[in-house]
Formats: sequence, C-alpha cells, structure tokens
Amino acid sequence: MMEFLMVFIISAVSAAVFTLFIRNILRSADIGDKPIVTEHSHKAGTPTMGGLGMLLALLLVTVLYRNNPYLVLTSLIVLTAAIVGLLDDLLGLKVKEVQRIIRNVSEGPLEVGQLVLKPGEEARAATDKAKRDVEALLSEGLVEVVGEAPIKNEVSEGEKILAQLLIGVFLVLSGAVGKLGGFYLGLAAAPIVIAGMVGAINAVNLIDGMDGMAAGIMLIASLSCAIFLGLAGQALPFLALAGMCAGFLVFNRHPASIFMGDTGSFALGAGYATAVMLTDTVYFGVLAIAVPVVSVIVSLLHRAGVIRLPVEPLHHTLHYRGMSERRIVLLYWLITLMVCALGLYMTGSIL
Repeated sequence: MMEFLMVFIISAVSAAVFTLFIRNILRSADIGDKPIVTEHSHKAGTPTMGGLGMLLALLLVTVLYRNNPYLVLTSLIVLTAAIVGLLDDLLGLKVKEVQRIIRNVSEGPLEVGQLVLKPGEEARAATDKAKRDVEALLSEGLVEVVGEAPIKNEVSEGEKILAQLLIGVFLVLSGAVGKLGGFYLGLAAAPIVIAGMVGAINAVNLIDGMDGMAAGIMLIASLSCAIFLGLAGQALPFLALAGMCAGFLVFNRHPASIFMGDTGSFALGAGYATAVMLTDTVYFGVLAIAVPVVSVIVSLLHRAGVIRLPVEPLHHTLHYRGMSERRIVLLYWLITLMVCALGLYMTGSIL
C-alpha cells in the first residue's frame, strides 16, 4: 500500500513543481491562450501547453518505477500523444482569422447562425451562415459589433484523427493488448484498441474547456480504476495519471493560471486508454469517464443536426445559459464521482 501511495505522491508533487516551472517559462515567452468562447475572453493570455508539466512528472515516475511494464508502456504512449498535441498547440499560436462579436440591440429575438439572440445578448459570428446573417442585421441596425475574437490555427480534423489512429496502431504493435472485456481476441482486438484510443483522446480533449474540468474528472476516474484493480501492480499507471492530474490542479483549478492545452488533453486521453486496455478494465474504465463520453455523444448529435446547441460542447451551452463556470465544473466532478462510486459499489470493490 505504501508503494502505491508513494507513486501518487511523487507524481502529484513533481507535476505541481514542473507545472510551475513550465508556467513561468511560458509567461516569460509571452505565450498565452486565445479563447474562442466569448464568455472566456477574460482568460486571453493565460499560458497554455501546461500538459508538458504533467508529462515530465509521468516520465519521472516511470524512471523511478521502470520495472513496471504497464507504467513504461503507458508512458511511451503518453509521450507520443503529447508530442502530437504539442504540435497542435504550437500551430494554435498563429491567428487564422478574427471573428466579430455582436450584440442584439433590437427589441426582439434575432437568429444569427444557429443561435437565437435575445435583446442585449452577445455572440460570436463563427459559421458562414452567421457571418451572412450579421451583415444583413448590421445593415438594418439590429445588431452592433462589440468586440473581436481571434481564432487560432489548428490541425484539421482529418489530420488529428489520422494522428490519433497512429497512436492506437503503436499500442497494437506493442503486442501488449490481446484480452479485452475478459476475452482473448488476439489480432481481432486491433480495431477495438484503435477506436478506443481515438475515442478517449477526443473525449478528454472535448471536456477540456473550463478551469480544472478535465484534470479533475481524470483524477477521479484514474483513482477509481486503481481502486477497482485493488491497488495491485497493474494499478500503477492509473495512480501516476491521477497524481499528475492532482498536481496540475494546483495551478489549473478555478481561476486557472495555466491550461493543459492539447499537449495535456491528448496525453491524458491516450494514457488513460492505454492503462484501461493494458489492465483489461474496459467496462469500468468507460463507465468512469461517462461524463466525457456523454459530452462527445451530445456534440455528435449536434453536428448531425439531431439536436441544436447554442454553443458546443454542452458545458459551454450551460455557461451560455447562465450557469457559472465553477458550478459547472463542480457538477461534472460530482457526477463523475457518483458514477465511479456506484460502479465500485456494484462490483464489490468498495463496501
């Protein structure tokens, strides 16, 4: 038990120290985020790419516990994913376009893109339809431009998916995953491993939109998976992931002084997926990240036109509708904790 506690403590303390170090370097280099959500415009300039601090912490733990094959392979996959995310973050430092933020100054609701703005409400003209609507409404004096939002460059969706598929292929080529869901699948496990990798990375990436949200959810989920495994040797990757999330939260909790960026969200998603598949905790592992998974499903339904969100993803819609960021994050943490506790209780992992 003491060994497992030490893994968590070392990971947490080193993550906090490395994150502080990375934050100070990014501040000195004047490297900051450019939020595209209008409600987050006050966060402009906050250092991003904080996932580098978490990565360094995980690598330190891996060096200290290099005899654990689960931890070593998880760290290699995390490193690969972090590099992919880092490249996306670096590309995002360049502004692609500047979009207008408009306010409804009429006496009635107005349709702008997929949004219906009430009198006095503001929104960013992001889609082509919204931009056309704004031009027409400006000419009629029904809206006014109240600000601008710089939109950063980023890797295309197709390129991101391709990179994520390759990360999954790396895990398949390791030959370490053959048993999933209690069944030995051999090579038949390959498509499941690759799909699981892509799904986990995108789920964590999508949920990383508010201070402390992704790190807190993955802390709870990873600790729960470690408890589910009975804190055996297989649990070390989950304890290391949980520790680095805990250390990062020291600076990422509301109000955050650093963001993890794609560097961190890609690394967390890939690391969690790897640990889940290496230890064959697929059913519980998916349950533990139910909140990110549901968020992805809701966003997919929105993009398919089945449902209509004023702002994507769901947590930004809740914020847009008036719920405070801190309350949304606490709600998502609480739901994750309740789902994990129920799962552990139902499996007999806790009494």
